Amino acid sequence: MSKSFRFGVQIGGSFTPESFVTQARRAEELGYSTMYFPDHFIDTELAPMVAMATAASATKTLKVGALVFDNDYKHPSILAKEVATIDVLSGGRTELGVGAGWMEVDYTALGIPYDRPGVRIERLEEALQIIAGCYGPDAFSFSGAHYTVTDYQAIPKPTQAHVPILIGGGGPRVLRLAGKYADIVGINPNMKAGTVTADAMTDSLAGMIDQKVGWIKEGAGARFDDIELQIRYFLASITDDRQRLANAVAPGFGVTAEDALDAGLALVGTVDEVCDLMETRRERWGVSYAVIGGDEMEMFAPVVERLTGK
Repeated sequence: MSKSFRFGVQIGGSFTPESFVTQARRAEELGYSTMYFPDHFIDTELAPMVAMATAASATKTLKVGALVFDNDYKHPSILAKEVATIDVLSGGRTELGVGAGWMEVDYTALGIPYDRPGVRIERLEEALQIIAGCYGPDAFSFSGAHYTVTDYQAIPKPTQAHVPILIGGGGPRVLRLAGKYADIVGINPNMKAGTVTADAMTDSLAGMIDQKVGWIKEGAGARFDDIELQIRYFLASITDDRQRLANAVAPGFGVTAEDALDAGLALVGTVDEVCDLMETRRERWGVSYAVIGGDEMEMFAPVVERLTGK
């Protein structure tokens, strides 16, 4: 069964206290479901947990989250406690986005070991089990290769019966892991994230997303229909000349303009065209949750108004 459409906005850059509150309230007013913040150090100004709390306190219905917290920057029990605190104080308006980490320059700058992907993904899986233990009703213990938790009764418990877990990625191992644990899976359409095999039936980026959805299904099994699929669109614009824009920016993504427009990298066109694109992608891939950047928030308001909840 298809999920209803909803929309998120990812915010970055510099803000005054007044402009930040105005941005959060405007996102809420325009009908966006969620305000997200990145978790980086070198190129990101706001600390996501603090920004989440501030945005939640300034709004009444807007959900808040990180896209996504790097698991290597914080012990998962601490992450769980801080998100639960915001959840309690916001009346249940959090999504917990967490990933294995990827921006090596952050690790280098802070002196954090940048382990190979398999180790980081293994550590993420342990972290997800710990977060689940923190949000369970009883004290729990955990012993793994990376973490040890002993008879820990985590408080506070979230207001939500289940805080939605969001995991994003592009490769087979992390997407299978997301299928196993996540409520929301963010699909990275980047061509470099994996390798298209004969099973994809095509060498296009659209075929690659077919393959990525297949990996999620492998991890999810019977729970796949309960998972919400999301794409963060880094190429997003309402325009009556979608081809011109694609020609200008597609080389920066290392793909052809045709692939960028067709494949889930882009959400570009008139309001009618963008709405049709989202309908088509939901039918093919099940993707119903679109995230755009703060600079496109006003531009996409007509799409949000037309499709939210449908």
